[in-house]
Amino acid sequence: MIRDFFSADGPLARALPGFSPRISQLQMAEAVARAIDQAGTLLVEAGTGTGKTYAYLVPALASGKRVIISTGSKALQEQLYNRDLPRLLTAMAYSQPIALLKGRANYLCHYRLDQLLLEARDQSAEVLADLARVKQFAIVSKSGDLGELTGLKEQAPILPLITSTNDNCLGRECPRYEECFLVKARRRAMEAQLLVVNHHLFFADLVVKDTGFAELMPEADLYVFDEAHQLPDIASDYFGERLASRQLMELADEIKAAYRSEAPDMAQLGRCAEALLLACQDCRLAFGVEGGRGNLRQWLADPNAQRLLGRLKDTVQLVYEVLKLALGRGERLDHCFERMLEYQGRLERLTAVETLGAAYWYDTSKLHFSFNRTPLSVAERFAQEVVKPGSSWVFTSATLTVNHAFDHFRQQLGLAQAEALLLESPFDYGRQSLLCVPRGLPDTGYARRGTLLAERLWPVINQVPGGIFFLCTSYQSLHQVAEVLRRELGRTVLVQGEDSKQGLLQRFVENGRAVLVATSAFWEGVDVQGAALSCVIIDKLPFASPDDPLLKARSEDCRLQGRDPFGELQLPEAVIALKQGVGRLIRDGQDKGVLILCDPRLVQRPYGQVFLGSLPPMPRSRDLQRIDDFWLANRDNASPLSRENAHDPDTGH
Repeated sequence: MIRDFFSADGPLARALPGFSPRISQLQMAEAVARAIDQAGTLLVEAGTGTGKTYAYLVPALASGKRVIISTGSKALQEQLYNRDLPRLLTAMAYSQPIALLKGRANYLCHYRLDQLLLEARDQSAEVLADLARVKQFAIVSKSGDLGELTGLKEQAPILPLITSTNDNCLGRECPRYEECFLVKARRRAMEAQLLVVNHHLFFADLVVKDTGFAELMPEADLYVFDEAHQLPDIASDYFGERLASRQLMELADEIKAAYRSEAPDMAQLGRCAEALLLACQDCRLAFGVEGGRGNLRQWLADPNAQRLLGRLKDTVQLVYEVLKLALGRGERLDHCFERMLEYQGRLERLTAVETLGAAYWYDTSKLHFSFNRTPLSVAERFAQEVVKPGSSWVFTSATLTVNHAFDHFRQQLGLAQAEALLLESPFDYGRQSLLCVPRGLPDTGYARRGTLLAERLWPVINQVPGGIFFLCTSYQSLHQVAEVLRRELGRTVLVQGEDSKQGLLQRFVENGRAVLVATSAFWEGVDVQGAALSCVIIDKLPFASPDDPLLKARSEDCRLQGRDPFGELQLPEAVIALKQGVGRLIRDGQDKGVLILCDPRLVQRPYGQVFLGSLPPMPRSRDLQRIDDFWLANRDNASPLSRENAHDPDTGH
């Protein structure tokens, strides 16, 4: 029985130092076991500290069935595979094969590395500095997982030159196919009894299977999704379609390289590649200087946009015709032709904006743009997977409900018939925390609001004994807050964008009293235990921008069906995002922390009660003086707790 594994004298207690039984963990484990036995679908919101990882892993391993576990991020994927699973395999004497599979961009490509070595003289000094390290890694590595290559920056320029994409991979035609790290990883995945993937890879596999030509991972008896609140947005991306100028420009560079190596007598190849680069750059100018998203239908109504798009399409057609003439001259040129054929068709589909049932939008950065088509709902398509006979599905996260109801998540993924379980966090929020919504805050639409908030709160921040997250909903607010805090505070202020996420987090924890000013990247997936994070400040409720073209399209569709877009779309999404941000604060049974929500709408608008009702049961105040009182009553939190002695909230020990 599952209960025996979690008992005080069971296998987990004997094998895992510090393990102690938790009622909520056992409840979830038994619910997962029932879903497996009945081939059912289960939704579980498990509050921080429940121990949900072991609660689904133990029944999954005990079932003897083939299991796929999908996580919300590569970091959680690696933690599960490298830390949590090995502990359980020993405790449960599990001997079946397990595997980890990531997306292709995580694996070194031998063929791409060979090409880079041939063209090294044309590369930048930064690329050349990393090349020797990568070459050595290719010789000694067994997995080819670039996450294991130390000393390489997260966004190193060499990475796209040594990894493949769906577009440029040669597949079985590759001369290094049998040595391919990705092929080997996929073979291990096909043979595994338990496979750990991430949500992006799961949906990429669905898309590939839809083509009828291939699959990235095997069919399973049990699918478990951790951090399942991310699924609707990721599914929308994969069930839609996209073409980016970066893809076209990378193809142009590939054509030039193939021209030099395979058809040096065809000068028109070089000329058409240059024409494609120029057409992409000119088309980018039609979107204006500032980056951002917009409605593609509206953009195409502009005559200048139509002219530049027409020129881009003409150039794509030219490149296609020239590549057609070069067919048979070499593998790289043949593959470039296939990519151009795919891009040409995609460009036509993405600009046929009169088709209904989807949002057509563009996204721009400083140098690039993309055309996108996103379905207004993924519920029907996703439900087709879940209703397949014989399989079990488990969806879990700390943030699936809105005001204690699963309705929004069910509707998004078409899970109307799923069983649901809501497990509150075992932490004592009444003793461990305080929620303050200060009086007299500036209106949320004020242009200099970040400056005014920081000027109001820096004396309060100075009284916090440990570290602080100041989470902002915009980069404008982030920069305003950072400027004031760096001027006024007598402690370290770290700012998102000035270092990698992991680098900032490491410095934050090591400092113990730093202030980290950040946006969405730090609202979830960050675990800082002890006094190193003693206070979380959120500048305002995280409603999506009303100008977002995808939100606009979904809202219009909702209105046409006689429903309320604010209540059904904007409010639930904002509640879940807020719950994620708030969840950074209390990560351990001994943590003490203050949450400051700087949005007067929480108390001035009726929907504020939906937000407050969805948060943990923290004592509330509108008086900043209560924060000083809280710290006076909790002087034992004045120095950061040791990470070595910190309790692990996710695994139950």
